[in-house]
Amino acid sequence: MQVAIGADHAGVSLKGFLVEHLEGLGYQVADLGTHSEQPVDYPDSAAAVGEAVRSGAAERGIAVCGSGAGTAIAANKLPGIRAAVAHDHYTAHQMVEHDDVNLLCLGARVVGQSLAAELAETFLTAVFSGEERHLRRLQKIHALEKMDKPVTGPPASTPPQADP
Repeated sequence: MQVAIGADHAGVSLKGFLVEHLEGLGYQVADLGTHSEQPVDYPDSAAAVGEAVRSGAAERGIAVCGSGAGTAIAANKLPGIRAAVAHDHYTAHQMVEHDDVNLLCLGARVVGQSLAAELAETFLTAVFSGEERHLRRLQKIHALEKMDKPVTGPPASTPPQADP
């Protein structure tokens, strides 16, 4: 599997570790930078990884910043990218299985190398379920992206209204 990975200055060290780790597991890794601790903006690295996934140059992407939040926000602005932060094993696989996430965001100031390696491996080996309910929800996400039709229906937590 081809994986694109990028980081801002806060994530550069963890990114370097992950590149080596994933290559050791047989993944083809495109390291999209940064390569130093000189300050750079996380939207730039998130965009580079997202564009690699969007273009098909990579099947999945990993973006690293201090918390993971900034890269997730930036990457999700790109049509076709479904990015999420994972700091636990369950989220790392469930976000792919249920939500077809294609870009994992990690916080270098939140997770250490061992956990990051486990999260990356879990994310990269997870498979989208394709279940009807997950496909339906994914279609609603696509509609939001395009803003061509509203997402209909109340949130599941909205109680039914009593007749007056």
